[in-house]
Amino acid sequence: MKKQVLLWSLLLGFLCGNRFVNAQNVVLKTDTFKPYITAFNKDDDELYKQLIPNDKAWDFLSQNIPLFECPDKQLEQTYYFRWWTYRKHLKQTPAGYIITEFLPDVNWAGKYNSINCPAGHHFYEGRWLRDTTYLKQYARFWFRGGASPRSYSSWAADAINSFAKVHPDTTFLTNLLPDLLNDFKEWEKMRLDSTGLFWQTDNRDGMEISIAGLIGQKNQGYRATINSYMYGNAKALATIAQMAGNQSVASEYTKRAAVIRSQILTKLWDDKAKFFKVIPRGTGTLTRADVRELHGFTPWYFSIPDEKHAIAWVQLTDEQGFWAPYGPTTAEQRHPGFRLAYEGHECQWNGPSWPFSTAITLTSLANLLNDYKQNVMTKRDFWNLLTTYSRSQQRFLPDGERVPWIDENLNPYTGDWISRTRLSTMENGSWSTKKGGQERGKDYNHSSFCDHVISGLVGIRPQHGNQLVINPLLPDTTWDYFCLDNVAYHGKTITVLYDKTGQKYGKGTGFRVFVNGVEKAFTPTLQRVAINI
Repeated sequence: MKKQVLLWSLLLGFLCGNRFVNAQNVVLKTDTFKPYITAFNKDDDELYKQLIPNDKAWDFLSQNIPLFECPDKQLEQTYYFRWWTYRKHLKQTPAGYIITEFLPDVNWAGKYNSINCPAGHHFYEGRWLRDTTYLKQYARFWFRGGASPRSYSSWAADAINSFAKVHPDTTFLTNLLPDLLNDFKEWEKMRLDSTGLFWQTDNRDGMEISIAGLIGQKNQGYRATINSYMYGNAKALATIAQMAGNQSVASEYTKRAAVIRSQILTKLWDDKAKFFKVIPRGTGTLTRADVRELHGFTPWYFSIPDEKHAIAWVQLTDEQGFWAPYGPTTAEQRHPGFRLAYEGHECQWNGPSWPFSTAITLTSLANLLNDYKQNVMTKRDFWNLLTTYSRSQQRFLPDGERVPWIDENLNPYTGDWISRTRLSTMENGSWSTKKGGQERGKDYNHSSFCDHVISGLVGIRPQHGNQLVINPLLPDTTWDYFCLDNVAYHGKTITVLYDKTGQKYGKGTGFRVFVNGVEKAFTPTLQRVAINI
């Protein structure tokens, strides 16, 4: 009988897209974390239901997400909260599964309320789901489902390739190659001009009312964002073409990436300000704007800069630069154009903290700490940014209670969600129907968080090939224990834990890595390990 049950379980896993195969908790008990989801459901005003409503949330999450435990219970709570909100955005359409940005319909969205601006974050975050069906259909939707993949700047090719670094599938990637190549060429037609740089309007970068955007012609600028995205896309295309055995395309896009990188480093880097800046378009010159903006860290998202450029990161921890109690500001605070406005457009990028940009900055900082020799930033800086980001994802209720919350932009000094405050009274003292209706920004899916815990703090560094690299960014002596369990990676299940005394998890002291329940690496302290799987 037991053998028959096992065979049926394996068959079910196969029929369901291999979603549950190899699920194996080495240390953590799944139901330990159910109270988080129960509490989120209990406190939630579920205004907009999609594929997986609240009453099905635990069933889905318990079978799909890596489990995480640590001594910092607020950070731990945010981890599960962000998976809980991500699940809300899974949507079934006639073109397959997609992932939304807003839960209510908004009039600037594309087909099925899709918006490509945060799609890169959706892939980086969702790649850690055990079931790959959702992201594979989402990827096809953008290029074959009648979507608008160039409505906003996008690093789609890079993000889809990064998803496949967790769940390898050469057939899936190479099948999409013609679509991704066409997308790149269309971007060149739209946004590459005689300067050799890509340009974009600040609002179509998802960053309207920016300080640099107010200079020049129709808010157009040669921005580190779109140029870095196109570099990342070109590198991904070269990798996928190599997988497809198309050496000429691989060579072509390797060269294109090199050209884009050179343009970023030579034209967008301001050596006096020690920062990557916007060049406003239409001024008659290629003069850089006089402001540092947080998106100047975007080149590190794709490991573009040289080691000498690391000096830019001193601005992150400078209280006259970007550092603030509830998250980094989107413009340097010393600039006279810095604003925290409770009037005009509700989504301004001239000062408020935006999770979209904080998420990019966290990935960029993780890459700096992993890929560069430098003495500007440390693991402690990553930890401070991550925990500040986690603490910001709350809302203060009138009675003083705090509840987990993710929305659009926030006041970096008080933690107030600016757009929510504005929208809630915008139309006759109530919610603006023209702007998306009640609680437009609630559970906003415009950023990532869990990926920064998994690939940054715990340090699983996804890559093609058969090597598993783990480089924790948790500073030494910060925690006595942590565990990331049931991580689906390359068709196997990974467990990463640290136990200072050996008594928390009963697996011995130190830092340990398990593959399918078998210990494969051990070090007494937190340090980089690389193993073949």
